[in-house]
Amino acid sequence: MSDAPEPREAPAAAGDGAPLDTEHLAHEVREALKIVRDPEIPVNVVDLGLIYDVEVSEDGVVDIDMTLTSMGCPVQDMIQADAELAAMKVEGVRRVNVQFVWSPPWSTDKMTDDGKKQMRMFGFNL
Repeated sequence: MSDAPEPREAPAAAGDGAPLDTEHLAHEVREALKIVRDPEIPVNVVDLGLIYDVEVSEDGVVDIDMTLTSMGCPVQDMIQADAELAAMKVEGVRRVNVQFVWSPPWSTDKMTDDGKKQMRMFGFNL
């Protein structure tokens, strides 16, 4: 039996039958993930470079591959739950699966310019 939490799923919505714009939805999910923060680092998971991939299927299922700054992160479950909840708020998302990946390993090179700027503002040397 796995300790991984079950994926979050929204109730089925009555759609108009139009296909989802999965590329746009993936962009919206990335934007929504900017509210998710590691409590030890004052930068969101997107600008930290922790989101490796966001894929959206035509039926509104979102698969997020993300990493953390360290494998033994004590708040992994909290960050995962926050990411799932943030993605579920995007209209058109029916289910969210967050998968942690460790390869390639995270480094500060993966951070956005905004993320690096924020880190410098908080006194981190990058």
